[in-house]
Amino acid sequence: MKRNLETICIQGGWKPKKGEPQQLPIYQSTTFKYETSEQMARLFDLKDEGYFYTRLANPTNDAVAKKIAALEGGVGCVLTSSGQAASFYAIFNICQAGDHFITSNNIYGGTFNLFGVTMKKLGIECTFVDPEWDDARIEAEFRPNTKCFFGETISNPGGCVFDIERFARMAHNHGVPLIVDNTFATPINCRPIEWGCDIVTHSTTKYMDGHATQVGGAIIDSGNFDWEAHAEKFPGLCTPDESYHGLTYTKAFGKMAYTTKLVSQLMRDLGSIPSPQNSFLLNLGLETLHLRMPRHCENAQKVAEWLEKHPKVSWVNYAGLPGNKYHALAQKYMPNGTCGVIAFGLKGTRDEAIKFMDNLDFISIVTHVADARTCVLHPASHTHRQLSDEQLREAGVAPDLVRLSVGIENVNDIIADLEQAMNKM
Repeated sequence: MKRNLETICIQGGWKPKKGEPQQLPIYQSTTFKYETSEQMARLFDLKDEGYFYTRLANPTNDAVAKKIAALEGGVGCVLTSSGQAASFYAIFNICQAGDHFITSNNIYGGTFNLFGVTMKKLGIECTFVDPEWDDARIEAEFRPNTKCFFGETISNPGGCVFDIERFARMAHNHGVPLIVDNTFATPINCRPIEWGCDIVTHSTTKYMDGHATQVGGAIIDSGNFDWEAHAEKFPGLCTPDESYHGLTYTKAFGKMAYTTKLVSQLMRDLGSIPSPQNSFLLNLGLETLHLRMPRHCENAQKVAEWLEKHPKVSWVNYAGLPGNKYHALAQKYMPNGTCGVIAFGLKGTRDEAIKFMDNLDFISIVTHVADARTCVLHPASHTHRQLSDEQLREAGVAPDLVRLSVGIENVNDIIADLEQAMNKM
């Protein structure tokens, strides 16, 4: 029976049987017992499903992964130890040395560095494109060895909206999947798979958790991309894996090929898993995701409208504003609201922007974003400080950009704190 998102947030993933706990238990164990050697051998050969070592599978982690897969409308989900790990694994699962992929250039600064610097050391090349280029210019960047296209539903920190349907079409024209980081929108406001996206990633540290209690990530496969139709591009999925006795993932697991390979090969070898305790905390956050997101959006809309009228504010980028350049795209993909994150600039110097933040009372200066508390950051000085001025411009991060993550407190208190801080500038 198909459930609505609100019900999945509460009931998804864990279905207690007679006498079992109503709340998802924490299976805080590294290992699981079997009665015969053959039972264990079949697990290692991927012939049976079950639990034998938490690096590969754990009941708490799996229950939360099932809930997130259901929320996004995917066939499977793999949890990771962080959002950065999710971005890395999503790409590395289908790329190897000598391969290439394309990404939007306005993605999160940490991901920008991961793709442009660290993955380059592994022999995987990335091309950054401006999503506002025309189709011909972007499609010219595809190569025979291009393996995927990556973007963020709402970019961090700039607040740009990604045209999922457009980039899915381009990716599919070249026989590669579209991967979309849906962290800011969450499946409550946008389900990229419904617009042609093939793989969705999340930093579950953000809205999904909602309370800054755990660090985690998620990768969700739609099951829709036909790997076999482009078998020459994806040998890791479509040719025998000698580390599993010559098993071919697409033939053995069909729509679950991508996630099965990710767990049985990458997690086996690299091991970036969340602890069951962290997954338990994430699940508590997910239970209220459908309640929190509308409040984040409602508050952010009022704050953005207030900022837009303030004489000390030079610009505001929030897709909920009718005059915003991304408003039409936001209405298409996220008609019920985008997120609680606003990008804006103050009139004056970078030092004045920093002074404004230092004057805030209960609004916190933190690296984190997208939880219940309102917080603020100056990306050029903090999250993106490793980027050069040229890279900052490429990533759409202006020197005066302030990232304001609007929480779920009383919106009048949020505006009052912003106002008193501006008055002291």
